[in-house]
Amino acid sequence: MRCLRMFAVGCVLSATMISAQEIPPGTALPVMLNSSLNAKKSKPGEKISGRLMQDVLLPDGARIRAGAQVTGKILQVDRPTSTSGSRLVLKFDGLSSQGHSMPLTTDVRAIASTTDVFEAQLPTNNFDEYGTSIADWTTVQVGGDVVYRGSGQVFAGNDNQLVGKATVGGDVTAALMAVPDRGCRGPIDGSNLEQSLWLFSTSACGPYGFSDLKISHAGRSSPPGEIVLESASNVLVRSGSGILLRVQQPPQ
Repeated sequence: MRCLRMFAVGCVLSATMISAQEIPPGTALPVMLNSSLNAKKSKPGEKISGRLMQDVLLPDGARIRAGAQVTGKILQVDRPTSTSGSRLVLKFDGLSSQGHSMPLTTDVRAIASTTDVFEAQLPTNNFDEYGTSIADWTTVQVGGDVVYRGSGQVFAGNDNQLVGKATVGGDVTAALMAVPDRGCRGPIDGSNLEQSLWLFSTSACGPYGFSDLKISHAGRSSPPGEIVLESASNVLVRSGSGILLRVQQPPQ
């Protein structure tokens, strides 16, 4: 009964949180990296982590709270040389919140550099149009969607179509769109549930703000969950970068 009362006032139940089956495949996890990914310095077996930047609402009404830790590890490193580029293989396979942890299988949809993360949180208004509070701000998501915080509306940047909603603080929820030419899927298993996107657009797909970073394996196909990043120089994704992960069906 105590757990039920806690749930009624919006707390996350540990029994609900610690069950991968309760998180539908395709659920977006918007994360800021705590760890840098650096092919010059990273080592196989090295632990990596990031923190969830927006509450993720689950179908049963429970939430994975912002601040939850997404954890993983480096699997393989090919360091850059004078004649070749570099390669990092990694996976994010755990979620920890409020002292509880659970395994996950995730793939990656988009990665944003620290510069793009910073700029997506700044108003595009002229300085004299900033208004008296952040409710007056207009911001642009990584990938181009436009957020009007005062009205709580999010529009696709390319066709001015209403695609989602936002809070005054900048949290964005919207259904992810398919981007077939860049290899990104939309709704999974027919579910068109709105996702927690933080500062990513509904059409965000691939790397943003990097000169030559490539996601050569997103982790959706075999081996599931293994993300491969490549660069003609050095794979370097700094701490503070954003990464949009999606949850996969738990292994049987």
